[in-house]
Amino acid sequence: MKRTASLDPVTHGPGTSHLRARLEQLFNSCGIDIDGPNAWDIQVHHEEFYSRVLADGSLGLGESYMDGWWDVRDLDGFIYRLFAGHADEKARTWRNALAWLTASLFNLQRRSRAFQVGEQHYDLGNEFYEGMLDARMIYSCAYWEHANTLDEAQEAKLDLTLGKLGLRPAQRVLDVGCGWGGALKYAAEKYGITGVGVTIAKEQAAYARRSCQHLPVAIRLQDYREMREKFDHAFSIGMFEHVGVRNYRRYMRVIRRCLHPGGRFLLHTIGNFQSTNHTDPWINKYIFPNSMVPSRQQIERAIEGLFTVRGWQSIGGNYERTLLAWRANFERSWSRMSARHDERFRRMWAYYLSACAAAFRANKLDVWQVLLEPVA
Repeated sequence: MKRTASLDPVTHGPGTSHLRARLEQLFNSCGIDIDGPNAWDIQVHHEEFYSRVLADGSLGLGESYMDGWWDVRDLDGFIYRLFAGHADEKARTWRNALAWLTASLFNLQRRSRAFQVGEQHYDLGNEFYEGMLDARMIYSCAYWEHANTLDEAQEAKLDLTLGKLGLRPAQRVLDVGCGWGGALKYAAEKYGITGVGVTIAKEQAAYARRSCQHLPVAIRLQDYREMREKFDHAFSIGMFEHVGVRNYRRYMRVIRRCLHPGGRFLLHTIGNFQSTNHTDPWINKYIFPNSMVPSRQQIERAIEGLFTVRGWQSIGGNYERTLLAWRANFERSWSRMSARHDERFRRMWAYYLSACAAAFRANKLDVWQVLLEPVA
């Protein structure tokens, strides 16, 4: 049965009062009051909210927001304060332990599961993403140093990324996880390259093929592990988060075998300051199944003996603004999206974009551009 928000004031029984006091203590340590006056203070509508969050942690917090059990005027500000106050570390539940154990025992990103994230997340519909992203449909951190709009910031990011490869006309370039084809299209138009892009999302592949149909670019619905052709250079923007630590070494071997001598590989990925083997339980269930964010140590172990690092740039300070721009676009486009998606979906996406923006504001995550050259 779907949980719904109560519009009446919440009444608390003896058990509920005890649970509220426990959660209130945690929130107060982060500068948050329950039913307080500040924009970041949450307003609770359902008496089971406290037991749900204490039992299920981040999953319970996200799901209860989706179900309308609480509201807050400044959603990203509320979640930022939780991160800044280390509430995510203080309130780990059995679900975190289960996620770690499951990822330790099983390869969650094995080939048979590779297309799952495409089906659940990226195949929501191209019209949906057109309403949220920039004109080129780039679904990764933009670069705002000299930009005023999302379109300008994403073009600047492409210039930053592709400029590191030293592309020349007629070179053959591989885009691993090409999304809607925007980066490869830009590379073909600006640098005169030919290219191949691979993605595991059907809707993305269809869109990219239409977008690149007049260019020397091939788009394939294909797992990266199947690539065996040779290329002058390769890049991957925002795809490594789906590879999984059990597959990092194999991933790098695939890239290495696909490069001609002297080729370069540019890896653009979200980065974690601590090594782990899984993602947040709510993110895994509702947004990116089987995902995880790599640490620097995990990347370095994966490339040992295969690649030399020629550059490692941090641009994570740009992601909060990118995510908030996506959220603003999503909210502006909701009136036409609502014909296909319900209110719970709207709250889910608002929570996802706000939580990610908060994580970057709190410096829980970074974005790295790693320039690699094969070891001779």
